[in-house]
Amino acid sequence: MTQKKDNASRIADNKKAAYNYFFEERFEAGIVLEGWEVKALRAGKVQLTDGYVVIREGELFLIGCQINPLNTASTHVRPDSVRTKKLLLKKDEIKRLIGKVEQKGYTLVPIQLYWKGGHVKAEIALAKGKAEHDKRDTIKDREGKREVERAMKERHK
Repeated sequence: MTQKKDNASRIADNKKAAYNYFFEERFEAGIVLEGWEVKALRAGKVQLTDGYVVIREGELFLIGCQINPLNTASTHVRPDSVRTKKLLLKKDEIKRLIGKVEQKGYTLVPIQLYWKGGHVKAEIALAKGKAEHDKRDTIKDREGKREVERAMKERHK
């Protein structure tokens, strides 16, 4: 499993994924983009929340990630904002993921997009869906942390 460097800058996060899934493992994957998509990512015109990863013929693809084209996009290119994007991962990692995803309840979800050395990387996670009671626990934990932070702020005033 490859790790991210600290000098990476975030493009987009999928906050809904942490609410809906437990993350088992995380992977860093390269992503195949067109020129207009890179320009749109630099401008922050991306939405990752509806994205998911599928495996087709031994390759990974990101579906549902919406990259909105800039108004200044080239005239000879017809931008498709929800185009399926290929993810680049090592063969042995893909084989391991295929084995895990075929098990009941596992899926692949994109967590975030970020820059790393001039290249766009996608962090994807092998995840298991949360039940409703788990989602309620997540909400309770988040609200509890907020209350503690508020109390600490008021105490330091």
